[in-house]
Amino acid sequence: MKKHYDVAAYIWPAYTGDEPRTRMFWPEGMGEWQSVRSAQAKFPGHDWPRRPLWGYVNEADPAVMEMQINEAVRHGVNVFIYDWYWYDRRPFLENCLNDGFLKAENRNDMKFYLMWANHNANTLWDKRISSSVNTVIWEGSQPRSEFERAMKHVVHDYFTLSNYYTIDGKPVFMIYDVPNLVRGLGGLSETRAAIQWLREECVRAGLPGVHMQFTMWSERATNVSGVDGEKDVPASAFDSLGFDSCSHYQFVHFTNIDRDYGDVLPDVKAEYEKLDKTLSVPYFPHVSVGWDNNPRFDTFRPGILRDCTAENIERALVQARDYADAHPTQPPLITINSWNEWTESSYLEPDDLHGYGYLDAIRRVFCDQED
Repeated sequence: MKKHYDVAAYIWPAYTGDEPRTRMFWPEGMGEWQSVRSAQAKFPGHDWPRRPLWGYVNEADPAVMEMQINEAVRHGVNVFIYDWYWYDRRPFLENCLNDGFLKAENRNDMKFYLMWANHNANTLWDKRISSSVNTVIWEGSQPRSEFERAMKHVVHDYFTLSNYYTIDGKPVFMIYDVPNLVRGLGGLSETRAAIQWLREECVRAGLPGVHMQFTMWSERATNVSGVDGEKDVPASAFDSLGFDSCSHYQFVHFTNIDRDYGDVLPDVKAEYEKLDKTLSVPYFPHVSVGWDNNPRFDTFRPGILRDCTAENIERALVQARDYADAHPTQPPLITINSWNEWTESSYLEPDDLHGYGYLDAIRRVFCDQED
């Protein structure tokens, strides 16, 4: 009998021009494919440009997503974690989820859940000025009134769907930037009260509650992404907020990535072991495929994870699988960055550099295991 794993890949929902507000960053009307398509090598041996084997497809097209769901499930990726945004009193970048994934005929072949990417939005996404200007466009933090408006939307429009991913029957909702959540709501006690309100709103919607998950960071993390602010709320405070579990979003959030992938793997294992000992909630192991966000800039940006071969990625996947196997009382959930973070060079979608190598590695590690 084959063992079951929930292999969840993050989705960066910017590869469409269907939402008008994206044109301020990517005026060509194809979303952030515009930056991918224009990416060039910054030094000899830099492995850009890269080209998607599936083309510069519109990921808000249900036919495109039907193909991607088929390929994901066939290779062992059975959950998508959609980056979800709320800026300027309304959602942002929901088209990929609403018009693509949720309208695909095979949408019930895989689960999905949301990660509220509640960081500030700035000029990072506009390659024309990203190298010289750093201005906040929309605040990611939200006051209580706006928090409730946003949460009513996700509870009633997403959490109640049959293919929403749950733990113990409760929809999983991940928060990317807990310190920013706390800042918007006005403090730890106010945030605890807001989360309790969210739990009660889920019950009012006929759900057994909500499984709150936070994105783990490290005191050694630096803002190499361009959008991440100071993480001034210690992880020890998360217990008081009532979170139920955590995972990572990127290796870059806890270790120096300016080196070879194989040199990073011992740090990843050490991070797993540390969190297993220190956290009072379950930690779900994470694997990042790479890091290099130079496609978002005209000038060179230091910090590149090198030697991201399919063989090295498979080693990381085995390490995550072993952690999941060693924790049989918690769901066998593994998070991966990501399905399509092309402008951060961390994606599973096949390209002209690695082909289907990453997806094949996932299939070998997670689909061929027997109890």
